[in-house]
Amino acid sequence: MERSRSGRTLALRLAVIGHCLLTACAAVAADRPPAFPDNPADGPIVPLPLALDFDPDRAALGERLFHDRRLSHDSTLACVSCHNLAEGGDDGLPLPGRSDARRGEVNTPTIFNSVLSFRLGWRGTYRRLADQVDADIQDPRLMNTSWDEVLGKLRADSGYATAFARTYGDGVTRQNVLDALSAFHRSLITPNSRFDQYLRGREDALSETEKRGYRLFVSLGCVSCHQGRNIGGNLFQKVGVFADYFGSRGNIREIDFGRFLDTGAQHDLFVFRVPSLRNVAVTAPYFHDGSVAQLDDAVRKMGEIQLGESLTDEEVGLIVQFLHSLTGEFKGQPIMSE
Repeated sequence: MERSRSGRTLALRLAVIGHCLLTACAAVAADRPPAFPDNPADGPIVPLPLALDFDPDRAALGERLFHDRRLSHDSTLACVSCHNLAEGGDDGLPLPGRSDARRGEVNTPTIFNSVLSFRLGWRGTYRRLADQVDADIQDPRLMNTSWDEVLGKLRADSGYATAFARTYGDGVTRQNVLDALSAFHRSLITPNSRFDQYLRGREDALSETEKRGYRLFVSLGCVSCHQGRNIGGNLFQKVGVFADYFGSRGNIREIDFGRFLDTGAQHDLFVFRVPSLRNVAVTAPYFHDGSVAQLDDAVRKMGEIQLGESLTDEEVGLIVQFLHSLTGEFKGQPIMSE
C-alpha cells in the first residue's frame, strides 16, 4: 500500500526532484511531487520508436566488425565479448574480465538503446559513440591496440577490403570503421516492451500490480531521474544524495570519483550519468561498481541513498514488478528470458 511521507522527507525529495527536473525536463513542476497522469501517454516516460533510421549496408558491416576479435591487439576480444546481444547487451559480470586475468574498473553497461543516451560511459565522458569506440580501441585495459594495427589487419582481409570499398568508396579507414560500428549501434534498440505497449494504449499490457508499481515509481520521485524515452540516460546525478553510499560500502577507489575525474570540479565528485532502466530486469548486476546482484536490493538501495526513503518490502516488490515490464524486444523477440 502506497503510504504517506513525512513533511521532512517530502521536502528533501522535492529538492532532488527540482534539481533533476530543472536539468532534464523542466516542464514538470519542481515544487510538488510528480503527479500520475490520467493518460499514461501524457506522462514523463514515452515509448521507444519501433525502429531508428540507419544505413543497412553500413550497419551490416558494423555488425561484422562488432564480432571481430581482430579489433583487439591479441585477437582475443571483440565488442561482443563484453556486450552479449543474445542476453542483456552486457556481460553479466560485476566487473568485466579479460583473458589475461585483468579486470575492468566499472560494470559493463548494456549496449542496447545506448544510442539514445545523451552521453556515453558511466562518467558521461563521450558525446558520440564513435568517440567511445575510438577510446576503447586504444585503451590498454580493453582492446589494447592502435589504429595502425587494426587497419592493417582489416586491409589484409580481402572481404573487408571489398565491402568497405563498395560501401564507402575510399576503403578501410579509421573514420569508416567508426561510422560502420555507429550505424550498427543504431540498430540495437529494444522497442515494444509491455510498458511501451501500455503507453501506446494497450491497457491490458500491464497487470494491476505493475500499474501500481509504476504509480509508486512516479510518486516516490524515481521518475525525476529516470524518464524520457530511455527512462534515464539523459542527465547526471550524484550517487548518494541522502546517504553516503561510498562510505558505507568502503574501499573507495579513484574510479568512484565519477565525473570529477573528467572535470576536476568539486561538484562533480561521485557524480555519474544516470543509467537507462530499459531491460533492467535482465542486466544484473547493478551500479557502476557491479556491487548489487539483485534488482530488489538495487531498488531498496536507491530509495535509501537517492530519495532518503526506507522502502517497505511491498513497495520494493511493486516497483520491481513494474521494472520487469520494461524488457523490450530485439529483432522482434524478447531480448532474454527473465
